[in-house]
Amino acid sequence: MTQGLTSTNPPQKLPLAFGGGAIIGALGGLIGLGGAEFRLPLLIGVFRFTALEAVILNKAMSLVVVATALPFRMGTVPFGQIAAHWPIIVNLLAGSLLGAWFGAGWATRLKSETLYRVIAALLIVIAAVLVFGHDASVGRALLTGTAQMAVGAVAGFAIGVVASFLGVAGGELLIPTLVLLFGADIKLAGSLSLAVSLPTVLVGFSRYSRDQSFATIGRNRSLLLVMAAGSIMGTLIGGFLLGIVPSALLLPALAAILVISAWKVWHQAR
Repeated sequence: MTQGLTSTNPPQKLPLAFGGGAIIGALGGLIGLGGAEFRLPLLIGVFRFTALEAVILNKAMSLVVVATALPFRMGTVPFGQIAAHWPIIVNLLAGSLLGAWFGAGWATRLKSETLYRVIAALLIVIAAVLVFGHDASVGRALLTGTAQMAVGAVAGFAIGVVASFLGVAGGELLIPTLVLLFGADIKLAGSLSLAVSLPTVLVGFSRYSRDQSFATIGRNRSLLLVMAAGSIMGTLIGGFLLGIVPSALLLPALAAILVISAWKVWHQAR
């Protein structure tokens, strides 16, 4: 099994870890994502971690980005505005927490080659969601009442599963769900997605801690700490840029990066 920084990644790559974490963290703070969908190909393609190790490290990094991005965005989206929508948060969490637990368990049982291909396929799906669903126009909620709650719980479960498979926070799927299903404003949706993502990431992280591959965190403390520091700086920058940079300019480029990353991860399975 790949040992990560202790064997294949010399200390000279630490600046790359910091810079990559900063850029990805900025995207997370700006859009309301954990940024892990972009970090995962970096961990696999550049730092040469195995699929499961990369997912676990990605989950740890997502936890850092989500925990810092939410308060950094409060200058634009105040806490009171987020708290006022607590029924939506609870509705999605009802499914996402369960999905995160089961998804992490399924990921640890997959063969490495299969996990690479699942990751590649999910990256393509997320690229499509970013382009076609992320910046949807705000309007009336798609559903109301019991139907909305039922669909919200099911969507939350699916998002929790995907989040655990990729080690992501799930914002790339949560944001379109919040906009389309609940009619939330795009900036509010970004903050609400972070509020849902934080406990979801914690549950998935807890489940992964029961697998022996979780030891990769201890073996790669330097990489984790340096990339986390870069991520925190990036989320601060992204939070300040919120409201200045239109998401519509970023989405096509981000989707293209995901498609290229998916192609590389798919071939990594060979």
